[in-house]
Amino acid sequence: MARKRANGEGSIYRRADGRYTAAAFVPVSGGGRRRVYVYGRTRDEVRGKLDDLMRQADDGIPRARERQTVAAYLDYWLEHVVRPEKRATTFNSYESLVRLHIVPVIGRKKLDELGPADVRRLLAVLREKEISGSGGGVRRLSPRMVQFAHAVLRNALSNAVREELISRNVAKLVQVSNPEYDVGVSLDPVAARALLTRIADDRLYALYLCAIVLGMRRGELLGLAWDAVDLDAGKLVVRQSLTWANGRVHLGPPKSRASRRVVPLPATVVDALQEHRERQEADRESAGDRWTETGLVFSSALGGHVSPRTLAAQWHVIRTAAGLGRMRFHDLRHTAVSLLLALGVPPHVVREIVGHSDVKVTMTVYAHGNLDEKAAALTQLSTAVTGALLSPVAVNEGQEDGS
Repeated sequence: MARKRANGEGSIYRRADGRYTAAAFVPVSGGGRRRVYVYGRTRDEVRGKLDDLMRQADDGIPRARERQTVAAYLDYWLEHVVRPEKRATTFNSYESLVRLHIVPVIGRKKLDELGPADVRRLLAVLREKEISGSGGGVRRLSPRMVQFAHAVLRNALSNAVREELISRNVAKLVQVSNPEYDVGVSLDPVAARALLTRIADDRLYALYLCAIVLGMRRGELLGLAWDAVDLDAGKLVVRQSLTWANGRVHLGPPKSRASRRVVPLPATVVDALQEHRERQEADRESAGDRWTETGLVFSSALGGHVSPRTLAAQWHVIRTAAGLGRMRFHDLRHTAVSLLLALGVPPHVVREIVGHSDVKVTMTVYAHGNLDEKAAALTQLSTAVTGALLSPVAVNEGQEDGS
């Protein structure tokens, strides 16, 4: 039931130019209240905007007291729009990108004076920006990070348009080409089997098996709970993901709607999970009062959460011992997709198994053919066009050339 409007919230009236408007006194940043106007083509549109304005006021979200700089608005957007709606890891990545890369370039610009030229200048500066590389050297900001900065600014300005702080989103007027994503490496069946044989006694063997066979993401594996696994029916449900931010564990929904899925379990995975459960029960008895019950399938020796950083450290030890170079844990997911496609599994089925939001991702980013597969394919084509596998095309003698 809509609440009754109090004095000062105004009524909706039609202007001389035919548009409708209304006003309300709302909290402003720094304390106090001021009248804010909303406009629309119809009475219903203005009523909806006025309701949204008052709802924000009831929720304690302040409006700008005066013309804001881009920096001031981005601070507001991060705190009152991004933080309540996004995961902690997403907020942290947005906040660091805004603080380190966007604000230093266009932060002092007035929000309502920001133009396409300012956005192009930001992108030009970021393309030339040098940062410290992971190996200790200096490198340029990656094209992917430049695109990410543009996307974050575009999202922030879209919210400013919705709140009628600006009339248009100038970031949408500047096109940024999509960067070419690095295609990860993957294991062939022989290498995958050798890896699993090598780590057969590892207490997290079942986790690595699920990554290679089911193509599950790291957060999905670390957030998998026993109540989402039905070994008798041979299936599990991916419904949450574990992330780590600000020194705390966060259990939330998976990456996307498509990531929420039911995955059938092959017999080898069922057996591995059953053995893992028995091992976990032994750990629980051994730990006694020190055991922390989380209900998770993959836990520490004392039952606690396994952080992504801990798993990464363990994977680095495993990959070094197996001679896998700099192969990432995420490349085990690449392996699952590549092997499924190589086995002739239809791409849309692979997409549903691993939880991709679009089959294009399955085919362009994750599908890799090794040199042997490519050589075999080209040999087949070469034989077909130069050998006797194709019959000559019959041409009617009376048909004119070029028809």
